[in-house]
Amino acid sequence: MTSHVEQQVQAQIAAAKNKRQQRRQQRAELDAARIPGLAARHDAKMRRWATEDDEPGFPGVAEEPDGGDA
Repeated sequence: MTSHVEQQVQAQIAAAKNKRQQRRQQRAELDAARIPGLAARHDAKMRRWATEDDEPGFPGVAEEPDGGDA
């Protein structure tokens, strides 16, 4: 027969394991929910980059007025 203290310790250990498992499961669910959003952001970024490459005078790119033959 186990003492009251040992029972309490075992109960605390079991509660900590349960809490840890719940946190792991929640993180896994949140990670799975992020995947479609990350893919959509990536697709939007690629589309934006594709349109920016086609636009003349894209900000951030210095163009030489004489064609670069300085």
